[in-house]
Amino acid sequence: MRRTRKTCPVCEMGVRVVDYKDERTLQRFITDRGKILPRRLSGTCARHQRQLGTAIKRARHIALLPFIRTTA
Repeated sequence: MRRTRKTCPVCEMGVRVVDYKDERTLQRFITDRGKILPRRLSGTCARHQRQLGTAIKRARHIALLPFIRTTA
């Protein structure tokens, strides 16, 4: 039995380069704890997964995204 291949959601949006300033897009690829989702769960292609990792880390560094989410 073969599974159908997931298509990259970033490719479907027509985004060529992932931007670190687009918080809404980056939120889709972060868990509720603030971790970056792996490729097997997010379904992104290798190119966009690398771009997402870099963009999320940059957004965290300039405080657009939290490093961790705390529940109070």
